[in-house]
Amino acid sequence: MNFTVSSTTLFSHLQAISRVINSKNSLPILDCFLMELVDGTLKMTASDSETTLTTSIEVNEYEGEARFAVSSKTLLEALKEIPEQPLNFYIADNLEITVQYLNGKYSLMGQSAAEYPQAQALGNNTVEVNMSASVLMSGINRSIFATADDELRPVMNGLYFDITNEDVTMVASDGHKLVRCRTYTARGEEKAAFILPKKPANIIKNLLPKEQGDVRIAFDDRNAYFIMENYCMVCRLIEGRYPNYNSVIPNNNPHKATIDRASFISALRRVSVFSSQASSLIKLSLSENEMRISAQDIDFSTSANETIICQYDGNPMSIGFKSLFLIEILNNIASQNIVIELADPSRAGVIVPEEQGEDEDLLMLLMPMMLND
Repeated sequence: MNFTVSSTTLFSHLQAISRVINSKNSLPILDCFLMELVDGTLKMTASDSETTLTTSIEVNEYEGEARFAVSSKTLLEALKEIPEQPLNFYIADNLEITVQYLNGKYSLMGQSAAEYPQAQALGNNTVEVNMSASVLMSGINRSIFATADDELRPVMNGLYFDITNEDVTMVASDGHKLVRCRTYTARGEEKAAFILPKKPANIIKNLLPKEQGDVRIAFDDRNAYFIMENYCMVCRLIEGRYPNYNSVIPNNNPHKATIDRASFISALRRVSVFSSQASSLIKLSLSENEMRISAQDIDFSTSANETIICQYDGNPMSIGFKSLFLIEILNNIASQNIVIELADPSRAGVIVPEEQGEDEDLLMLLMPMMLND
């Protein structure tokens, strides 16, 4: 059995799916790529038993069909140094693999594909929704930073997809900060939801920039399929009930300040240097058309404050936030100006872009910290 394939095409596809593979696997076969040649199409699979990623390329010339596994590390390292040229693969009956290229050849042993785990099929209660690749990428990019690493509450460690017949909302929260990214360009036929773990969410985020068109998402109670133009991912979902995220978002926020995002981030970075290392507490004091940002570290007798211009005509008020979280939130909003909506110093601050994109609604929330004075 033999086939010929472009070296750079093969390497780029294998490199993309290799992100699934763990450094340590419970099954030795999961250190391998699964390769299947059928009717001139080479299908390649990588898996960590929870998440499986497949991709296909057309081969130039082929003879016969084959199904074998091959060490992912060896093959990637070998292909990395080969410039663009045809590679000729020869697979013997004993699974010895010979790869011939312009000035040389590689020889390595393949493994039987029989042990390679099969991806789970979806059950009868499957729900489907289509989202454009750019909308899905934008949602994951802007929310994944807010997911938790909480062994006691695993539902908080993933992205929550809340699907209705009007919109799709992606939510992430670690209990301190929350992101709610809603798009009206995608909708389901019925109300449904699933929690996507962080690892497959990051893998999709890295694949989507090169994808065009729609991503078809199909899921049941346990697994989800993400079917893209060039890749298909199957992953185990996080099971459990996601908290009612809408109940923690304060609705009546009379204090609203509009601020230039870039200058706000710069001022926060300068002032937060002088905050307590233990708490990173910074204090925002709003008065007419200005915001005073201050921090102090009593242990080291250091302090700083800076005043920036903003649009604000409410009553004077002060609120404390963890500067690291606030900067992280501001870095994940693209708008030039942001609006901070506040109710009182003990309730969460809501941060939204001044100008929302068409067909979307982005909201970020940050829990306050107690002020000492």
